[in-house]
Amino acid sequence: MTVHLEVSEGIGTLRLDRPPMNALNVAVQDRIKELAEEAGRREDVRAVILYGGEKVFAAGADIKEMRDMDHAAMVVRARALQESFTAVARIPKPVVAAVTGYALGGGCELALCADYRIAADNAKLGQPEILLGLIPGAGGTQRLSRLIGPSRAKDLIFTGRQVRAEEALSLGLVDQVVPAAEVYEEARAWAARLVRGPALALRAAKESVDAGLETDIETGLTVERNWFAGLFATEDRERGMRSFVEEGPGKAKFL
Repeated sequence: MTVHLEVSEGIGTLRLDRPPMNALNVAVQDRIKELAEEAGRREDVRAVILYGGEKVFAAGADIKEMRDMDHAAMVVRARALQESFTAVARIPKPVVAAVTGYALGGGCELALCADYRIAADNAKLGQPEILLGLIPGAGGTQRLSRLIGPSRAKDLIFTGRQVRAEEALSLGLVDQVVPAAEVYEEARAWAARLVRGPALALRAAKESVDAGLETDIETGLTVERNWFAGLFATEDRERGMRSFVEEGPGKAKFL
């Protein structure tokens, strides 16, 4: 298989495994969607890591495969491509990308689907599609501009340039930079902090933030209000408040 879902201690690692560069061909795209949906359903998965291995996250689409597609074929495929990445973005659990080496084109777009991005100090990210006479097609024009702002996103998309980890951090494209050998373990540490948290409240927080970014503030506030009130019907809310009153803040156990 070109993509695996490995589960350990409540953390699901969605691992790309298509050497040497994890090129995102149709089979990989479809497998990503399948496993992202599985991770969302599985009760033993409480947080997810996106990972391409020690050397490379994903260097982009399979250009040789794409070259053979005509307009009619891509009209059909483009929707499936976006749906596979959207499945990752909509995993109703915390998702962290552990970025090593290259995360270019579709690789960068996949990292954008995570809630948090940890990059190796040797990582390079970018959206080079313009150099092929194209634009990002897996969410890059939308998720990148929402993350780092339209002018910075346009600079990366218009020029197709690659940015090193430190510049990516300054742009807000990644959230943390660590030595290359520590990327995956740092991502596991980030995920582990959330594994034992209140699963429904984490889902509510994620969906409220994401929905709010896609609409006006009044609609976003309505989403937040409905989730906030709904959580008062959960056992986790009862457990959390009881622990706060009896033991003080930050001591509740939700598992």
